[in-house]
Amino acid sequence: MAQNLYGPGVRMGNWNEDIYLEEELMKDFLEKRAKGQLLIQRNRRLKENLLRPMQLSVSEDGYVRCGDKVMLVNPAHAEVEAHLFLGGDLSLCATPDEIKAHLSDELEVPCGLSAAQTRIPVGRNTFTILRADGNATGQVLRYGQDFCLATTGGFEDKMLYLSSDHRTLQKLSKRSLLQEAYLTDEVSYLSCWQAAFLDPQLRLEYEGAPVPANAKILIYHCGTNRGLAVLRHVFLSTYFGKEAEVAVHTHLDSHRVEKLSNHWMLVTGNPRKGSSAMLDLPKPPAEDPPALEQATDPGAQ
Repeated sequence: MAQNLYGPGVRMGNWNEDIYLEEELMKDFLEKRAKGQLLIQRNRRLKENLLRPMQLSVSEDGYVRCGDKVMLVNPAHAEVEAHLFLGGDLSLCATPDEIKAHLSDELEVPCGLSAAQTRIPVGRNTFTILRADGNATGQVLRYGQDFCLATTGGFEDKMLYLSSDHRTLQKLSKRSLLQEAYLTDEVSYLSCWQAAFLDPQLRLEYEGAPVPANAKILIYHCGTNRGLAVLRHVFLSTYFGKEAEVAVHTHLDSHRVEKLSNHWMLVTGNPRKGSSAMLDLPKPPAEDPPALEQATDPGAQ
């Protein structure tokens, strides 16, 4: 089969048009590079904003307030099938679609969510607690009070709100097919949440009490009355690697108590130098599992 072995340098055929076409392509490439519109440049800017270091708010009295910048962390817990389980402290993160992330330098809405093994506050995992009624910030957040969780994703002119809605055939989580959690730029009743006390027997007694910082709580969606959960056995292949899926579903055990996947902590900043979050503080000896086992074991020496 005959092949065309001639090129623009042979000066045969439409060689002049080929040369002009190459010049136009080069000119267009240089113009886009000068304006920062190349795909690799957009991709780099998006990644820099999402991974931009952030400063968490410091709690002076041990409670969280409206306007504080916190990390939403699902505490680490043991699991039998460790190879099918994403361990460690998992923080709630904004996770853009992998294809859209390569084509744009901004967060597209609706934006997805995931839970990642990161303990450092960055743009994608830092959230601001806002009052649902839009009043002034600085007031202590209380159990049973409506509030919103918003993130900028590292951008200065963008605010996305954690939202959810009833599950439909068009709106559900990717892998688990449960109620979806996502980020949107519209404030509505779908973006309202409430904090609930961990023990269901004392939940009514703690209604209206201040929400402590860096302590385990439950976060319920006001519109659907379902809890925010991390599915550590459901992995997502995201723009930043393997992470766990986040859904809005209440996981109950045989005693009608929320499981560990529904447990969250509003992690604040660490006032000590050289540390960014209260997660970096060592646990007291009383909370160390080996110490507890040794104290409760009658045969321990």
